[in-house]
This record gives sequence, C-alpha cells and structure tokens, in this order.
Amino acid sequence: MDGFGPGQTLASKWNAAYGVVVFVRVLLGSLPGWMKWIIGSLLAVVALYEGYRWWRRRETAVR
Repeated sequence: MDGFGPGQTLASKWNAAYGVVVFVRVLLGSLPGWMKWIIGSLLAVVALYEGYRWWRRRETAVR
C-alpha cells in the first residue's frame, strides 16, 4: 500500500510539517532580523501560554 498508481506514493506525517517550515522560512526570509525576533518572540509567548493552559486543564481534570 505504498501508492495509488505509477509514480504516486503516500506522504508521511512529517511531509506536512516540513512543508509548513519551508513556507514559514520563505515567508520570513526577506524580513529584517529585528522583525524576525519580534515575530518569533510573540509565537514563543503564545506557545508557552497555550502550554500553561493545557497543563492547568490537565491538572484540574485529575482532581
């Protein structure tokens, strides 16, 4: 079950993630460094906040 026809193969689960990373690199590639740092910092803060919210929901569900 490697493909549907000649020359077609199924994509692995990592192909989508790789495509997103390449898209973001191309999208941010022409921006100045300071803008990349601001966008990266904002994304990091959002990721930490969502992780904290997930942890709190998980903690309250156990009780």
